[in-house]
Amino acid sequence: MIPRYWWRWSAEHGAPRAILRWRLRRGDPFAALLSGTRGLHDPYPLIAELRGAGGVHRTSLSWVTFDHAQVRAILRDNRFGVRPAITQDIPASWRRLADRAGVPPNPVEPPSMLVIDPPEHTRMRKPVASAFTPRAIARLRDRVEVVTAELLDAMPAHGSVDLITDYAARVPIAIIAEMLGFPDADRELFLRWGDRVTPLLDIGTSWRTYRAALAAIESMDDYLDAHIAKLREEPGEDILSALVVSGELDLPELQASASLLMGAGFETTVNLIGNAIAALSAHPDQLALAQDDPDLWPAVVEETMRFDAPVQTTARQTLEDVEIDGVRISADSTIILSLAGANRDPAVFADPHRFDITRHNAKDHVGFSSGIHACLGASLARMEAVHALRALYTRYPNLRLRGEPTRRNLFTLHGFEHMPVDLGPVARTDAPDDLAGATRRG
Repeated sequence: MIPRYWWRWSAEHGAPRAILRWRLRRGDPFAALLSGTRGLHDPYPLIAELRGAGGVHRTSLSWVTFDHAQVRAILRDNRFGVRPAITQDIPASWRRLADRAGVPPNPVEPPSMLVIDPPEHTRMRKPVASAFTPRAIARLRDRVEVVTAELLDAMPAHGSVDLITDYAARVPIAIIAEMLGFPDADRELFLRWGDRVTPLLDIGTSWRTYRAALAAIESMDDYLDAHIAKLREEPGEDILSALVVSGELDLPELQASASLLMGAGFETTVNLIGNAIAALSAHPDQLALAQDDPDLWPAVVEETMRFDAPVQTTARQTLEDVEIDGVRISADSTIILSLAGANRDPAVFADPHRFDITRHNAKDHVGFSSGIHACLGASLARMEAVHALRALYTRYPNLRLRGEPTRRNLFTLHGFEHMPVDLGPVARTDAPDDLAGATRRG
């Protein structure tokens, strides 16, 4: 594996990593943002600095925009495609060698929906989308309530827990595992694989991290291969069984779709829940508003998506020469779209650096992307996060952070690795049905 995959790493991560380091030594702020050397915990001052006068502009590494209107327009424009970011400067001969070193089906390589354009994208997305209709999400609501209640019941009153590993990650992984027909006992495997694979979304991942990711992918694909074979013989009621039975996707496509759903099904949500807890802890006045009015919990989720986006950036490639607000960009150019920057665009959001759950236009954020590649599971993530947060603070209204939470050492996915808290006493309530009713309204 090592010699073959080294070429792939060199083209996709090694060369960009070298470029980033070279630019960092020259004090390049955009390289600092992409590499996470500045602003890992709070990237927004650096984003504000890079925004400048606004609009799309050329950096030392690629084109970039932090502008809400431009980001939204590009995500919906079919003149832009999903292509590997910042690889156009790699020599063609090197790139050909890398392309021959294929990697196992995974969430960040074709045939994953994440990185393919129509018509292939349309063909693969359509059969999966049925699992995320409003009716399908409504059917999952009761199960989310049960899972959160079980997790909260297991927490020690007046005790300390890590809200990421013990709660925020457990809610979405339980749901997506059930949706894909995986046994409950295998959830820990998915969490470990997810931790190892997600660095591939960043630019300039180290060779050591890349090897660990591919090892995880190979283990995951072996697991999926066996699981899919079992579903061919004994299909269940889950979405993966439906895809297997339909015959619309071949085995690599089934593996890629399952691994994408497995990763995307919990990565965004765990970061969303963790980021919301951090924001509420730093803004007790906003927490008090939500605790006084349970109908505000959906607004907490939307403002968190805007204020501290779980997915910070994405990239597009121009499929032809284009002009954006008077700026001409040639074909085959990479454009980095800062979702986090768009979500704090002062032209759209008044006082954008303020966390305000009463903000009237918070839902205008692009935290779930937009266009044909908009997050399939956005409604599920919203529902899971609303209930997880409301149930947590209803059960433990006085929970407090215990020390500084630990951010994940990632750039694209923005969230916490650990968040120790002191729970405080369990709230006394005589009307549990009221909480269930409020949850259903959310």
